[in-house]
Amino acid sequence: MSPDSFKRKLTAILSADVKGYSRLMGENEAETVKTLTTYRKIIGELIHQHRGRVIDSPGDNILAEFGSVVDAVQCAVAAQNEFKARNAELPENRHMEFRIGVNLGDVIEEEGRIYGDGVNIAARLEALADAGGICISKTAFDQIETKLPLGYKYLGEQTVKNITKPVGAYKVLMEPRVTGAKAKRLPGRVRAWRGKALLTGAVAVLIVLIGLAVWNFYLRAPEIEPASVSKMAFPLPDKPSIAVLPFANMSGDPKEDYFSDGLTEQIITTLSMIPRLFVIARNSTFVYKGKPVKVQKVAEEQGVRYVLEGGVEKSGDRVRITVQLIDAIKGYHLWSERYDRELRDLFALQDEIVRHIMTAVQVELTEGQIASAVAGSTSNLKALECYWRAAEHYSRWSREDNATARQWAERAIGYDPNFAGAFTVLGSTYLMDATQFGGKSPDQSIKRAEECAQKAISINDSLASAQSLMGSIRRSQGKWDEALKYAEKALAINPNDPGIMLSLALTVHYLGRFDEAISLTKKAMRMCPYYPAIYLTLLPPSYILVGRYQEAIEACELILARSRKGEINPLFAHVFLAEAYAGLGQMDKARKQAEEVLKIDPKFSLENEKRLTAFKDPSIGERRLAALRKAGLK
Repeated sequence: MSPDSFKRKLTAILSADVKGYSRLMGENEAETVKTLTTYRKIIGELIHQHRGRVIDSPGDNILAEFGSVVDAVQCAVAAQNEFKARNAELPENRHMEFRIGVNLGDVIEEEGRIYGDGVNIAARLEALADAGGICISKTAFDQIETKLPLGYKYLGEQTVKNITKPVGAYKVLMEPRVTGAKAKRLPGRVRAWRGKALLTGAVAVLIVLIGLAVWNFYLRAPEIEPASVSKMAFPLPDKPSIAVLPFANMSGDPKEDYFSDGLTEQIITTLSMIPRLFVIARNSTFVYKGKPVKVQKVAEEQGVRYVLEGGVEKSGDRVRITVQLIDAIKGYHLWSERYDRELRDLFALQDEIVRHIMTAVQVELTEGQIASAVAGSTSNLKALECYWRAAEHYSRWSREDNATARQWAERAIGYDPNFAGAFTVLGSTYLMDATQFGGKSPDQSIKRAEECAQKAISINDSLASAQSLMGSIRRSQGKWDEALKYAEKALAINPNDPGIMLSLALTVHYLGRFDEAISLTKKAMRMCPYYPAIYLTLLPPSYILVGRYQEAIEACELILARSRKGEINPLFAHVFLAEAYAGLGQMDKARKQAEEVLKIDPKFSLENEKRLTAFKDPSIGERRLAALRKAGLK
């Protein structure tokens, strides 16, 4: 699909977020959520009243579009006035102040969403606004200068992140006031005389301007609001910590997302195999995909010091990659680069980017670590692209996507029969068929998974994902010693992969090492703050089997909360709750949870549950089943 086939339009974009949101959440989470819910409802109604529509509202952000800049700015003013009035009724430390940016720009519209520099500029203007204030672009100002009874203060040309040219910005004063006169046009003769006089000094002025430009664009990095360590959602690790944001697909074709996503994941995987780094997992950084986000917010939400971001544009046999590494705590760019290369140089380019990152964060990197990190890769570009497509589909965890992932993995192997990573994904699709989707022949699927894992390991036994896959296969076969050996080796190779860590946690759980399982699960969650809901399912049974019933109940409440978002089947929580309340002797509550289990799954049976609780020590499984019998399940 060519860029020309997309629907483009000129629209007014409003972007808003809460100043100091992390601090508010840290001090009183419940009250902050309550206030934010109220304020979001208010601005949502005002957007509707001013003939706009909300595009997205993740966390404390709001993105909306309007057919008219006048409507957008009037809405922004009305919202800020309403928030100001409501904040006056709250304690000062609980004031919730929004910053709002408004831009008029060209955007791409795709399935109700909007993309492009027009959106990004609105987000950057939002960051320039004062708490409780509004900042607009020059393109927006030109439309409303004489149409609204407001004052404006010109903030000059602002250099903003990821936007090539400086953006003219104005502060909206929200009251009728003249804040700067336009330059008067001089009479012709005066203009001519001044032109001759100024010509003499033009060269000197030009030299000064060039010097300033060099300073601004090369020596002085664009300003970034520093992240606050005290406001971080998690304590900073004791080693360099980094979050890699999904690289933007700059090609204009959403079908090319797999390429930018694949490159991002490849960099994350390479970094995660370096023990002296703490790397946030893909699942947690990809929540920001396609959204205008601030480095400060990413760092505070993920609990990291460094943030890497970039963009990818693939055209024919060439690729352009822009990348920048930011020290979020100090609020400045450590390193940035733009690469224009042939696609065949992509593999060397990945190594080069990783080396630059390591140098910037002052972590030494050996040749062996680089070689180990890319060991499961390939030198065949077509094979790599097929592999990235396979990984993209496999990560969606559906029967249909699993089948599609298998097809792409087989194509990757067709291009490169010695591609260990492709064999690992292929084996994973067979294991998922056997354990998750109830394939026609689970035993045959397990056999195919094992063959693929053995092939991948024979090609290169330093591939962590292949070792982890074999560990999962051995666990499903009840070969506990081998399962533990493979799981531990996988984590030793890649200590920053939460999926691998969770697989080890599951293995030690079934070996009866419950405290260790809890510890490993929590570490996996720290590496992936936006962890998949399935991570939670290992905590309740481990808590129950060590007698920590209240913690098990609290974990079940988290599962139920995620189930209400459609992220997980609530059946898990109700089974565990029935077991926990039975363990506490609260039989009325236990029986009530058992009733919920049967409402969701009338065919639920302890015989099937026994198959899912295949501990190395069968007596442990019997303890669980006995508790469920007491709750009334059969």
